[in-house]
Amino acid sequence: MSRLLWILQVLLALLFLFAGAMKFVIPAEQLTGQMHMSVAFLRFIGVAEVLGAIGLILPRLLRIRPGLTPLAAALLVPIMIGAVVVVASTGPPVQALLPLVTGILCAFVAWGRWRVAP
Repeated sequence: MSRLLWILQVLLALLFLFAGAMKFVIPAEQLTGQMHMSVAFLRFIGVAEVLGAIGLILPRLLRIRPGLTPLAAALLVPIMIGAVVVVASTGPPVQALLPLVTGILCAFVAWGRWRVAP
């Protein structure tokens, strides 16, 4: 179970690191053209995603406050809930499957690191 959780943590960390970094690389006009939100809010989400990605890996890897790993995973769930709502309301609902599955995997990692393999 621990190996499965590590694999999920690494994959989720890469996904959130990429998604968060893209919110800083993409020009503001292009970023707000895709989503009807302010640039500041989207950059805030980008910061939260990057910090969440770091929190999924480093505390557990370095064995410094490993309790932060399930907390990071749990705090990424509301971001994914928001992503599901935004994607489902602005486009075809089938596109909301990716953030939905990502949120479920984050919840699984949080549960697994708190209860099963702390």
